[in-house]
Amino acid sequence: MRFCRSLSLLIAALGFCQAATTDLPGDFTSAGITAVFPGDPAYQTDSQAYNLRFTVQPAAVTFPNTPQDVSTIVKIGATFGYPVVARSGGHSYIANGLGGTDGAIVIDLRNLKQITVNQDGTATIQPGNRLGDVASALNNNGRALPHGTCPYVGIGGHASHGGFGFTSRMWGLTLDTIQSLEVVLANGTCATLSANQYPDLFFAMRGAGPSFGVTTSFTVQTFPVPPSATVFIYTWNMNPTDAANAVSSFQKFAQTNLPPEFDAEFNFGKGNAQGQVSVRLVGGWYSSPDAFNAVIAPFLATVPKPDNVDLTVSSYIDSVTNLGGKGTLSTTAPDNTDTFYVKSLMTPPFPDAALLAYTNYVANQGFQANLAWFVQFELYGGTNSKINSVPLDSTAFGHRNSMWTLQMYASSPSFQPPYPDSGFTFLDDMANILLSNSPSNFDYGAYPNYADNMLPDWQHLYYASHYDKLVSIKQEYDPTNVFRFPESIGSQ
Repeated sequence: MRFCRSLSLLIAALGFCQAATTDLPGDFTSAGITAVFPGDPAYQTDSQAYNLRFTVQPAAVTFPNTPQDVSTIVKIGATFGYPVVARSGGHSYIANGLGGTDGAIVIDLRNLKQITVNQDGTATIQPGNRLGDVASALNNNGRALPHGTCPYVGIGGHASHGGFGFTSRMWGLTLDTIQSLEVVLANGTCATLSANQYPDLFFAMRGAGPSFGVTTSFTVQTFPVPPSATVFIYTWNMNPTDAANAVSSFQKFAQTNLPPEFDAEFNFGKGNAQGQVSVRLVGGWYSSPDAFNAVIAPFLATVPKPDNVDLTVSSYIDSVTNLGGKGTLSTTAPDNTDTFYVKSLMTPPFPDAALLAYTNYVANQGFQANLAWFVQFELYGGTNSKINSVPLDSTAFGHRNSMWTLQMYASSPSFQPPYPDSGFTFLDDMANILLSNSPSNFDYGAYPNYADNMLPDWQHLYYASHYDKLVSIKQEYDPTNVFRFPESIGSQ
């Protein structure tokens, strides 16, 4: 463990005193920290949430240039009792990168953007990078990581809570690749965490990281870029019975000797007519293109002929660009916003009754809903899944036996506020239909990267058997709860 700067020297230099209030602009200016505050011209832009359902007013948004700057900011926040939160890409579904509620000090990490690829196949990545930046930089060195498809998602939160992509059945979640971390702790200490250095914190940071510290770099194990990639999209407009049968059949298919180089998700959306649902099977195949048709044929033989088939064989990096949906991995253009609500489920295979109840619901209520919605059934498990082969207690990620992670997502009709009450009801009822038609002992959870501020029992649903251990680690390393936000470890 190493120390960035002594808190006592900082207090002496800045003339701090324990007081009910403090002059944050003066404190940060004296410490050489760039920051914006309520009333500043840039404040509205710098404090805008990705999800416009949330309007959050931080006490300050800071822009450190070094890990030492991060330490200084954490010390100032801790000294005066402010909640301190980190923001990487700013895509928290519930604005936790802005504190989730008013009054936090935000550490915006956009200036920490170094990526170093090492000769041993590891890479050191600072958290100001977005997934598009990471994919491009690694590919330039013939390397890759498992991660999600959206180029604008920040690596910080993504890797701290999970990180799923179509190479995850082959390589694991993003957090499974982490070898060590540089982290600023609640007392301002800069610590190196690994399996051999502070293993309890290393456990906690890989699954619940923002509750324990601010990561200033990740050292990850990368993988050789696959020689080719096949992106596949099969599209149907189905009745509820055929749609339910397709998912049921795919569950059985995934439990055959399915190669780890294959991963996919079902995307459901509004159908062409009442009683119909749009179904797409989207995914990646990262082995020989000539072998793909034989791999997927057993599933296709069980479902109606697709309305459309799109198979694109390309280089790996071109497949990343393709799946990103923006035509580029560059993140220099301004990011988008949305106004939405999300539910998630992490589950074993669903019983047929649950699938049919679900497809009836989305084919009927989904057609009538005045919302922009989609549902993704992401394949985490099945035979040969790297995600599920990782021992449960090696990281704080709470679910290593799931077949599916579901993201149920509904935006307002205009993608702008206000968000209609019908959106909450639509998704809440959808999740309840799946669960109420499953066995009473159905082993399900929720995915922290699809954060839901209305989720009851989030402690268990996100973290399962790990939650009590996480609370104990929190009490040891952040006893005054510096790193706090809605659904942080130890909060109610």
